[in-house]
Amino acid sequence: MTFVVERLHSAGTAFSVEFFPPRDEADEAVLWRSIRELEPLDPAYMSITYGAGGSSRDGTIRSIARAATETTLTPVAHLTAVDHSVAELRNVIGWYAAVGVRNILALRGDPPGDPYGEWVPHPQGLNYAEELVTLVRSLGDFCVGVSAFPYGHPRSPDLDTDTKYLVRKVKAGADFAIAQLFFEADDFLRLRDRVAAAGCDTLLIPGVMPLTTPRTLRTTIRLSGAPAPHRLLDRLEPLADDPRAFRAEGLDVVTELCERLIAEGVPDLHFYTFNRAKATRELVNRLGLVPARA
Repeated sequence: MTFVVERLHSAGTAFSVEFFPPRDEADEAVLWRSIRELEPLDPAYMSITYGAGGSSRDGTIRSIARAATETTLTPVAHLTAVDHSVAELRNVIGWYAAVGVRNILALRGDPPGDPYGEWVPHPQGLNYAEELVTLVRSLGDFCVGVSAFPYGHPRSPDLDTDTKYLVRKVKAGADFAIAQLFFEADDFLRLRDRVAAAGCDTLLIPGVMPLTTPRTLRTTIRLSGAPAPHRLLDRLEPLADDPRAFRAEGLDVVTELCERLIAEGVPDLHFYTFNRAKATRELVNRLGLVPARA
């Protein structure tokens, strides 16, 4: 099984894609149509999310297992500590290994129902993502990723503290970090500078949302944890009632963002797909990220 870091240590910028597990058969058909459409473009890896409190655990395991056995993709399985004992976490990690998955994104996760609610650890569980990283690494030969926050985690009092916790996750054994959504390339680059200034040399990957609808803009704002800059809203909000114009301008905005990140030498652009392939396919073609063999 190929590790993520092996795919990202080649020259140039790669791209990767993220999906979420299907809720029903119709969703599953959409998911696999999108996976099959993106597979020929040879993304560096693909990931599947893990619902709060393990709510989509079975779907994640099933989808990851199928990706590992039926596609040419390098799968990354998400795992959170929410509402799980250590014994349950060990069981899930064992399932991942059994189906051939050796790349895991280790996340503490958000409280079920309210991402900003009070964190209550499982009585026999873990309290921090770094503990989950340590657990995963103790159970076998895994490549482990973690999350990073350009604007700081909502529970961090300041950026210095947030950077300290990210560095601790890397020292616990994380091989790479995927940054949560942001609006300007400089927001990500400042995060990269903070990590480097802390003496930490790790693969830091920007997460990118194709802005195709007002909904995806609202989702980006919500997940980033920061207000959108006026110049972005001035470009997109006037087009909210014109779906075609909004999509065109939104993809232009994201293309410009990615072009700057590529110029700054990022190793990978991680696209949140919403289980749809078209916008991501358009962006990676615009950016010249499709390998010649594809």
